Amino acid sequence: MTKSLEIVRKLLIKTAVYVQAKRFTDNTVGSGDIRNFIGSLAVQGVNKGVFLTTSRFSKSAISTAYNSKQQKIILIDGQHLANLAIEFNLGVQTQQTIEIKKIDLDYFEE
Repeated sequence: MTKSLEIVRKLLIKTAVYVQAKRFTDNTVGSGDIRNFIGSLAVQGVNKGVFLTTSRFSKSAISTAYNSKQQKIILIDGQHLANLAIEFNLGVQTQQTIEIKKIDLDYFEE
């Protein structure tokens, strides 16, 4: 299990966690989006959140999330989201299976 997913799992077990998702194709998520999310968490009295996007986070967005003192924010970008989907067979299909063989040295020892 990936580190981010393990953290999310632990958070979900113990406390309320808010999730925000942005479906962008060309835009990156900026620090303003993260600040708005942090503000929403604060208004709700929640200190943990997960922000998902199909695109990327800007450097300032990553910095804003990392430096948040009151709220713990986990960022999952499009590449990480795709990797999680593949790892957990969520919304994916096997296209091709490759069989790898190795020589059985015991077969030749007699």
